[in-house]
Amino acid sequence: MGGLQKFEQRLENIISGAFARAFRSAVQPVEIAAALQRECDNNAQILSRQRRIVPNDFHVELSPSDLERLAPFDTALADELTHQLQDHAESQGYVFPGPIAIGFESATDLVTGRFRIRSRAQARVQSNATHTQVRRARAVLEINGTKHPLTPPGLVVGRGSEADIRINDPGVSRRHVEFQVTSHTNAAGTGELRITARDLGSTNGILIDNHKVSSAGVRDGSEVKIGNTTMIVRVGEDVDDGLGQGSGGWADV
Repeated sequence: MGGLQKFEQRLENIISGAFARAFRSAVQPVEIAAALQRECDNNAQILSRQRRIVPNDFHVELSPSDLERLAPFDTALADELTHQLQDHAESQGYVFPGPIAIGFESATDLVTGRFRIRSRAQARVQSNATHTQVRRARAVLEINGTKHPLTPPGLVVGRGSEADIRINDPGVSRRHVEFQVTSHTNAAGTGELRITARDLGSTNGILIDNHKVSSAGVRDGSEVKIGNTTMIVRVGEDVDDGLGQGSGGWADV
């Protein structure tokens, strides 16, 4: 029995005939499953002779009527689609850079029975900072939906375990970029942070606001790209100063 046939059988066992009745004249779940597999196949990037990295963040766009029919079953369908993609990846030698995420969205330009998929490879991000440190930070790095405090003297971002922030992106070096953070007192007598991003001799370099540089100052809203990952600097005005670097082992943030 093929993978897609097994997928249909699992769905039938979970939600009986309700889904089939709802989708009799609309988008079929097996069509979405096949399209997600093709999305992986068409976007696979070679890591080694036996390993290829594929997207792990998927947005399935449906017509408003199809999305309405899907709503009662979206969680069950997303779970089964995730299992199906994991099986497909295992059979093809694919690896995901982070957890699989599948979301369903409305697209008013689509008619009933039509859909499309947007995907991207979104690397898993790990840090040793605590949630309290993130909340208190005057400046943070936003990376793939996570936030990490930027505090003096700074931190190193890379793929290796020795980095302060670890990103599971094959385009990122083990120690890729250092954010140097210093605190200064301005003319008004209030403290301000100065942040510099410095390439640590990485293989692919760094881009700051789409410009390739070896070192440059960054400010609120600056985008720093390493590998396939874009980090955004956020600087606040009225958050408590004086927080320190977190301690302990790696933890998802």
